[in-house]
Amino acid sequence: MKPEILKGHVAMLTANVLWGCMSPSSKIVLSSGLVNAISLTTFRMLGAAIVFWIASFFMPKEHVPHEDLKDLFFAALFGIVLNQGSYIFGVSMTSPIDATIVATSTPIITMIIAAFYLKEPITGTKILGVFVGAAGALTLILSGQQASAGGGNVWGDLLCLFAQCCFSIYVVVYKGLIGKYSPVTLMKWMFTYSAICTIPFSYSSVSSIDFATLPLSIYLNIAVVVLGGTFFAYLLIPIGQRALRPTVATMYNYVQPIVASIITVIVGLDTFGLMKSIAIVLVFLGVYIVTRSKSKAQMDAWKARAKADRPEQEPQS
Repeated sequence: MKPEILKGHVAMLTANVLWGCMSPSSKIVLSSGLVNAISLTTFRMLGAAIVFWIASFFMPKEHVPHEDLKDLFFAALFGIVLNQGSYIFGVSMTSPIDATIVATSTPIITMIIAAFYLKEPITGTKILGVFVGAAGALTLILSGQQASAGGGNVWGDLLCLFAQCCFSIYVVVYKGLIGKYSPVTLMKWMFTYSAICTIPFSYSSVSSIDFATLPLSIYLNIAVVVLGGTFFAYLLIPIGQRALRPTVATMYNYVQPIVASIITVIVGLDTFGLMKSIAIVLVFLGVYIVTRSKSKAQMDAWKARAKADRPEQEPQS
């Protein structure tokens, strides 16, 4: 495996582990009743924008032309604002179990969009890998269904699905743009745009918070969300996005239920049984199978060789 590809896999894996670890901190903040979902989202976007701008002062300067700044606005709209905003409102209307199940559709949606937009082939190997990974993730999610509270709501489920579609569009459509600049440059602009879009809708909620009375534990967990689950995670995402095919990159979404499951075991809220072991194996087997599927470049190269050499049959994808 090429070093750049390996780096992409490590980046996507680490980012999704960070997102999985962020979940408990988010729940602590929201369950306190002192900070609501849209306020926490604003803290993520504004806080990450500030940290990325500070980091940019220590990085080589990169000029971003107006045309790319416009594209970065729409990348932020799909990849952050609509993705996170729709998901938050969706979760508030449906059950956590439904929202997590809907989230497993991301690689499938990405595979379809990439087929139309990037002409990436939908091979049998890729389909098998996506569904093997989904089976593993769903096994983990459904094994904890008894602990989930609240019923599902079709509008909440649709909002969660819309959130996944937005993220898939971002991963596919803006792959070329992501490869042009450093992660810090990309994210400082994307989170700046995201904060600008979000603050008008969250200002009243944020201004109603009595910051002087917030306990230290809430501040610490907000810091975990802003720094770990946002700054560091989104610092890694462009690295994986530019090195990996879109479907491969989003396959790592299946890692988040694994992390959440491991955390619940560590804190004593669950046990680690045979089904969880099988589920984890299925998730990583699915990722491996998708990485072994033929890319558009590989298929084009084979067709070129086939035209020149006239082999008897096409290799299996």
